[in-house]
Amino acid sequence: MQAPELLAALAGGHPVSGARLAEAAGVTRAAIWKQVEALRARGVPVESHGSAGYCLPWPVELLDADRIAAMLPPSVRHRLGALEVFWELDSTSSELQRRGAATPDLSIVLAETQTAGRGRRGRTWLSPPGLNLYLSCLKRFESGMAGLGGLSLAVGVIVMRALDALGVRGAGLKWPNDVLAGAGKLAGILVEVSGEYQGPCAAVIGIGLNLRLTSALRDQAGQPVADLAGLCSGEPPSRIRTAAALIEALAAGLEAFERDGFAAFVDDYARHDLLRDQPLALSGAQGDLRGTGAGIDARGALCLRLDDGRMQRIDSAEVTVRRA
Repeated sequence: MQAPELLAALAGGHPVSGARLAEAAGVTRAAIWKQVEALRARGVPVESHGSAGYCLPWPVELLDADRIAAMLPPSVRHRLGALEVFWELDSTSSELQRRGAATPDLSIVLAETQTAGRGRRGRTWLSPPGLNLYLSCLKRFESGMAGLGGLSLAVGVIVMRALDALGVRGAGLKWPNDVLAGAGKLAGILVEVSGEYQGPCAAVIGIGLNLRLTSALRDQAGQPVADLAGLCSGEPPSRIRTAAALIEALAAGLEAFERDGFAAFVDDYARHDLLRDQPLALSGAQGDLRGTGAGIDARGALCLRLDDGRMQRIDSAEVTVRRA
């Protein structure tokens, strides 16, 4: 019995004895214990209940491509180039990038766990199996990279639209594209573009969304984090329903972006903007700046009203923005 089979056996959230697991798998109880430890090392909170056996603190819904597809409107399902679920990848975005030019438009890859999940600026994205969502989408554009200004901000709005469709409230956007709940990071977005500046290009859009985080994972994160469980009285939407909502929002939102650019998202971004009217401190290539958030402009640049009254626009995401 390997880790995926063990997680599936424990997914119901009720205790299962080591002897029963060993008999079902045709292995020793020591082999079961080894896989329990492997899951724990990945961040899965497997509990020991003495003679009752092993148990998860809550039921886990494993991802299934057919079940996700069944929750999508036919118009979306038929437009997808691919919809695949893996147990483990280094990262979903890396998987799409490896496939190269043959990858169909609107191809979606999800993984139960990632060994090298990536965030912005080279940060690691914690990716324990069975708890959260790790999804990447490849979108092709004929207009070229020159026409993709504001895409990462638009994806932030797309995530917010998916959360709204799920009935989740209490999240917002921190420029350029972090989704926060309170002071904690709820979702991370990484957009990587390749191709021609004024010709065909492709964007690989990676989204990591926290559904459940244990206290140990919060300690490992190295920054304040949040999860959907905390916004939903301890019971987040199902992982399959959440994946379907994200995919549906991506399909509609990326079509709107291809047609209208960031203009289709400006108003919604402003509605979710957590930095507007907040005292901010920025540090980056332009040096250290202090002022008050004044929203974003039509291109998606952060507007900062400096303490001396001047308006500064920040285009580069390679800056650190924090509330002063």
